[in-house]
Formats: sequence, C-alpha cells, structure tokens
Amino acid sequence: MQDAPLVTTAILDYAAKWHGETEVLSVTAEGVLETSNWQNVARRSKLCARALKKLGIRPGDRVATLAFNNVRHLECWYGCGGIGAITHTLNPRLFEDDLAYIINHAQDIVILADTTFVRLLEALQPRIRACVKHIVFLTDRRHMPKHTELQGALCYEELLEQESAGLQGFKWEVRDERQACGLCYTSGTTGPPKGVLYSHRSNFLHAFVIAMPDTLDLRGGSTILMVVPMFHANSWGLVFAAPMVGARLVLPGPFLDGASMHRLMEEQGVTHTAGVPTVWLGLQAHMEQHQLRLSSLKMLAVGGAACPRRIIEFFDGHGVEVRQLWGMTELSPAGTIGAVKASMGRLEGEALVQLKLKQGRPHALLDMRIVGEGGQELPRDGKAFGNLQVRGPTTLSQYFKSDSPATDEEGWFDTGDVATIDEFGYMQITDRSKDVIKSGGEWISSLEVENAAVGHAGVAEAAVIAIPHDKWGERPLLVVVAKEGQSPTRDDILSYLDGKIAKWWIPDDVVFVKEIPHTATGKISKLSLRRSFASHKPHRSRM
Repeated sequence: MQDAPLVTTAILDYAAKWHGETEVLSVTAEGVLETSNWQNVARRSKLCARALKKLGIRPGDRVATLAFNNVRHLECWYGCGGIGAITHTLNPRLFEDDLAYIINHAQDIVILADTTFVRLLEALQPRIRACVKHIVFLTDRRHMPKHTELQGALCYEELLEQESAGLQGFKWEVRDERQACGLCYTSGTTGPPKGVLYSHRSNFLHAFVIAMPDTLDLRGGSTILMVVPMFHANSWGLVFAAPMVGARLVLPGPFLDGASMHRLMEEQGVTHTAGVPTVWLGLQAHMEQHQLRLSSLKMLAVGGAACPRRIIEFFDGHGVEVRQLWGMTELSPAGTIGAVKASMGRLEGEALVQLKLKQGRPHALLDMRIVGEGGQELPRDGKAFGNLQVRGPTTLSQYFKSDSPATDEEGWFDTGDVATIDEFGYMQITDRSKDVIKSGGEWISSLEVENAAVGHAGVAEAAVIAIPHDKWGERPLLVVVAKEGQSPTRDDILSYLDGKIAKWWIPDDVVFVKEIPHTATGKISKLSLRRSFASHKPHRSRM
C-alpha cells in the first residue's frame, strides 16, 4: 500500500477540494457574522503560511495564538502547521504570570492575537520581548488598535494581502506526519504549566475519533457550533474533525452567553455542538427563563468537568442527545466517549441517566485501566476505585522540554484521576487523586456528592473538599452557590442528600458562597477552596 503521511494540511486540502462550497461562519470580536467556506479557508491558510515565512518562521518554530474561535484563528492553525511550525494556543483566562511563563518556556517567536487582548499584550510585552519578535492582530486595518503602547504591531489582513499574488504553485512544506504541529500547556494546578506537543499524526488520528458515530457522529450534513475554545485542550479535535467530514462550521467568537448560543443555534440550524458544563447551564437558564425550544440540535457533547444531571435531563427533554466526553490535554484530548452500547440499549429512566452520568468507555485508540496503590490492576466491576492509567497513539509520551518520560516502561500514563470501570467498560471519575477524601481509611467520592447536591432545586453549583478531622482524618465539606432567588439552608441540603449517597459520605457541614472559584479551563479550583476553608470548623460531625 502507498505510504501517504497523515498530516493535518491533507485534511484541509480534502475539505477544499470536495467540500469547498460548504460554509464556515465566524462571529468577529465586534459581533459581526462573517461567511467563508472551506475553499477560501484553505486559500487564506496558504497566504498565512507565506506571511509567517516572511516574518522569519521556520520548521519547529513556535507561533502563539491568543484568540477566540474565529475563521482567522482557524486559518492560522493550518497555515502554521503547513510550513512545519508549531501552533501554540495561549489561554487568555490564565493569570498573567502563567502566560509570561509559558510564552518564554515555549520560546514563541510570533503572537497572532485578537484585538480584544491588546491590554493584556501591553502588560506582557516587557516580560516576553526576549523571544517574541512580532505581534500580529487578527483583523483588518480599520479595526487595528488606535491607541496602544505595543511596539511594532502588525495587521493580519495586510500581511495576507501582500502575499495574494504569489500563491500559484504554492505547496505545503510539511511531509513528516510525526513532526510537531501543536502545543498546549496544562493549567498548572499542581505546579508550573507543562507543555504537550501534538504531532500531525496524533491530530489526524484523533480527528477520526471525534468524527466517529459513537463520539460526535459528524458527517457532511452536520452543522457544528464549536463552543469549546481553540485554546482549550486542542479544541477537542474539532478544528480537524469538521473539515475531515466536510461539515459546516460555526465559530461563535467570544460570545458564549445563553442568549448568543441559542440565537446562533436557531439561526444557523446547528446540529452538533460541544463545550464545558458552565456554557450549557447558561443556555439552559436562558431557555427556561424565556420558555424556548431547540429546533435543529441533535447532539450536545459535554466535557472538561463532570456533567450535572440536570443538563442531561433538560436537553434530553428537548430531543437532544447528551454525551459526556472525558479527556485531558495529554490525550489530544479525548479519552472516553459516552455513547450507549447496543447491549445496553434497553436501559431507560433512572438506569439510563446513571449510565450517562459516567464518563464513558475508551475509544479505539486508547487502552485504559485502574490500578491500586501497589500498582496492581484492579477489577472492572464498577466498585473498585483506582488510579486511572491510559496509553495509545494519541497519548503523550513525554512533556515538552522534559528530560524524562511521562509514562512507565509499558507506556502507561497516570492521569491523576481516581476512577471505577464497570463490567461494560464504562469509566466513572470519582476524584482527582489530589482531591480525594479519605475518611476513616475509606475513600469518599467528592464528585458523586457534588452531583447529588446540584440536584437540589435551590443549588446552582456545588463543590466538595476535605477538611481535617481529629478522629476520621478527613471529612467532606460542601460549598454551595444558591440559585438566584433561592435560600436553601444547611439542614435542607443535608436532608436532601440523605438516601441519595452513602450515609457516611454526607458532609459534616454546608457553607454558602456567592461564587465558587474556577481555573482558567473552567474547572472548580479546589486548591483555592481548601485554602479558604483550611481552618473551618463544622457545625457538628455527622459520623
């Protein structure tokens, strides 16, 4: 058989040649909906590639992006990868110190940015000028920042215009599928952020996973609203999966509020979407408040954090299939898929909801197991808790610039999650290993307690952390944000939990806060909560 390299530009070339007329719609930072298509995206990606070369970018160089989901950002991914350079997505929600650290660690040469982030870049520039030679704003001359302290900022559209006469005969320069094309950094919750370097091959294979029927079930007739940011865990592979099937793509820019999401879904006939729970809770609240329906949406994928039960029940009630995806930056990022197997197709009611609350089963390119403290593999019985380990061709082997492998000798990568796996292969995260609550020598799943708590009619969000206990070592503390207009009490919530979780899992106390802190990737920051409540004394012990 022929040996053709699995490079990401081949995906874009396919979309341009065979689905060239299919629309790519993009909301700008100014709120304007722009229309492109796959043929035009491919053409402009090549112009971007030429412009980057003129700025001095060579194979292996890192080119950073600081932008929301828009068509120019999309062009940059392919343009950068097409000349053998590496797209490094910067998460604007990170602290300034973390951004300065990862830019310098990656040695980014160019930053391609939305004008939204001009002030952030002004603050960063003195700290990154040793490596960053150019800042390019992803806009036209009319929308370039007028009053800025940034030195030598360039205009993206002007750079592309300068290359418009030289595309005839242009060919992508990347030939090696194992060459790096993307760089994402972890959120750094347990230390400095760590870089994960994706190859063309891993991204190509991962795109197949995302498009498969049991994952997002994408096809040429799909209209995908890409809610998950391109700066969040490799865009969950949608940047590559959408053109791979020739789907119509809708990029929402920075507008992820419930009203904007619903309007785009209805106006553009969106059939598939994916994002973190907080976005879908916002959409749900907007729909409930205004008594709205969804006329076209078929599939809603939830990842990045455990999916609350009420999301599943609400959108299922609107005829939308909700699937959980679990993964990590280190896995490209999808690891498990939440589709129901044929052997379990008769499940309904509460049994079906309980299955959907699990994170799902591994896809074809991922092996998975749980191990005990001594490293022994534990049974897949849905009861045994263990450290979750994975391996496969879309899993990292070593962090960027690290001197040691990230896996053991057999290739197993320890995810840092504690989980169960049932006899049907469905995995359920019970905790992060650093967040696990060990009370009287036994584990308490903080995630199960949280999921039970958010079922209370007065609870908007909940988090569970461990607090010290003289007798039991640790006990759970429940931190709650009440729904607007609701005033639940401690006893209300503890009584509600009775019978829904093991009696000894019921928290010793409940505290109410205006908001729960989150990390830059939208996950609950339990580190911040543990610091805030380190000296908290419970009302009384329930054990």
